[in-house]
Amino acid sequence: MNRVVECVPNISNGTHPEIYNTIAKACEKIPGVKLLDVDPGRATNRTVITFAGAPEVIVDAAFEVIKAAKEMIDMRVHTGEHPRMGACDVCPFVPVSGVTLEDCAELARKLGKRVGEELGVWAYLYEAAASKPEWKSLTNVRMGEYEGLEARRGKSEWKPDFGSFEKFDPKFGAVAIGSRKFLVAYNINMNSTNKKSANDIAANIRETGKNKRQYYPDGPFVKNPDGTNVKEPGLFSHCKAGAWIIPEYNRAQITMNLTDTEVTPVHSVFDVVEKQAFERGMRVTGSEIVGLVPLKALTDAGKHFLKKQGLSSAVSEKELVRTAILSLGLDDVAPFKAEDKIVEWCLARKNRLVDLTLDTFADTLASDAPAPGGGSVAALCGNLSASLATMVCNLTFGKKDYKTKNAQMEELGLKGQKLKDFFLDAIDKDTDSFNKVMDANRLPKDTEAQKKARDLAIDEANKESILVPLGVLERTQEVLPILQTVATEGNINCASDAGVGAYCLLTCAEGAAMNVKINLKNMTDEKFKNDVLKRMDNALVKVRKEVPIIVSAVEKNL
Repeated sequence: MNRVVECVPNISNGTHPEIYNTIAKACEKIPGVKLLDVDPGRATNRTVITFAGAPEVIVDAAFEVIKAAKEMIDMRVHTGEHPRMGACDVCPFVPVSGVTLEDCAELARKLGKRVGEELGVWAYLYEAAASKPEWKSLTNVRMGEYEGLEARRGKSEWKPDFGSFEKFDPKFGAVAIGSRKFLVAYNINMNSTNKKSANDIAANIRETGKNKRQYYPDGPFVKNPDGTNVKEPGLFSHCKAGAWIIPEYNRAQITMNLTDTEVTPVHSVFDVVEKQAFERGMRVTGSEIVGLVPLKALTDAGKHFLKKQGLSSAVSEKELVRTAILSLGLDDVAPFKAEDKIVEWCLARKNRLVDLTLDTFADTLASDAPAPGGGSVAALCGNLSASLATMVCNLTFGKKDYKTKNAQMEELGLKGQKLKDFFLDAIDKDTDSFNKVMDANRLPKDTEAQKKARDLAIDEANKESILVPLGVLERTQEVLPILQTVATEGNINCASDAGVGAYCLLTCAEGAAMNVKINLKNMTDEKFKNDVLKRMDNALVKVRKEVPIIVSAVEKNL
């Protein structure tokens, strides 16, 4: 799984494109970071910038944005409707895939330290990165806004986490840097302009709920002993919801911010709203996602709706997304372009080997280009093996004679899909690792410093060129139990497919091992070599032992 972090700085300028666009583009100075969205607001005089990348580079990108904001924005003359306290007001890190909330909190601390030391700016940590409980709330951190910052001097409770408390930069103000979960802005559309019913549904689902009444729906409010209204909690935590009429659609819409889709998934909210709308004589026509969404939110939705249909969820990532789009009605009011809306797909590398047609890939393979080569083909064989194993799982699921196997086949199919995608990624990774070796060997070596840097680069590239095929070899062991099960318990009409998958797996393992061995010739680190050879031998022994057993089971079925 690729490790992806989203960063969403909010800067205090939304009226001058030459300013907010320049600041936003500063993140792209850092290789591996992609600018995803720039959303200015004139009334708020604020722009929300969204970019993403690996955790290793995202802090540098965020620093460049804050640095540019410091240079180009003067808070002494800033006005706007939105609460704010600095040229870059907030800068949260958001885990997308392969990273945790705490990982992002550590990134926030790292950025805060740099901002305080290198830019001389007050930096406060908030939400998951907060240094004290009261600063988990951004509202508390931003209390008094920019105009109240000068009054914080000398008050220990307001000492920033980073930056000299004695030196305040009135041109910049202060910045809140934090870590939070991905916020999905999600709207559900009705076939009605009945705002009262839509508001009622919104009150039922949001975390804060509504004031409790003695008699539903219009009786007097139930009171606490102190005279305040008793609150009736909503159905979903991490859900903020309201309702309005959208004139251009001429319909009511329930608008939501889902602040933790792991706890409150998009599809769960959709199902409940659909049911409550039906109870009020309305119908949900579809929904929309405003801004970006993590891939998992949609693949989870796809699995949910497939299971409701009694179908296996062990399908491809693209099919899960397609199912989610259709089931949630995400194309209801505007086309849903998944490649522009899903964070991971926005960051997807272009011009991959795996995007080539089969004939173009074969032509490239058969040319005089040194890569792709045997390592990529070995990974391709692993992909074909995992794909065949998963196919047999799906062709067993739901068949009358194999009803008792449904749960087992779906579970194995889900594992097979993940392995299929791993081997697919490895096709390009193997070629990339070879190209890195070539690039390292081309580095200059005129001075001692250059020689040392070149030798280090060559050593690191050589290690990667070994670890990639070694990883491919070791993951073949995870395909074995899937093949073993489908060969002995799967749909007997697919026996030959399981057999071909077994032979593809053996080719993958043997081919990957050959690439490990040929690249080991360039290594001088004996400890590293011995460790690699031990891991290689362990994996090979297992695959060589179990593939014939699988083939034998297939032959019996044939």
